Amino acid sequence: METTIRLNLQTKSELDGFRQYKNESYNELIRKLLFVAKMCEKEPKLSQQTIQEIKQAREKIKNKEFYTEEEAKKILGL
Repeated sequence: METTIRLNLQTKSELDGFRQYKNESYNELIRKLLFVAKMCEKEPKLSQQTIQEIKQAREKIKNKEFYTEEEAKKILGL
């Protein structure tokens, strides 16, 4: 089941800033944000570390510092 939600332009723009890749859906973004919010409630100290690691990973992705699936398979001999 799907639904439509209204967002103001600033909220949409901020969500767009969280995208890790061009075609990432808003559903994926919201699910990630919900996961982080739930982690913050359950394990505040762990959550701070997790948030920092997510930020670092996002920076690496933006800077294209990652292996493609094909590259990883080649390295792993798969």
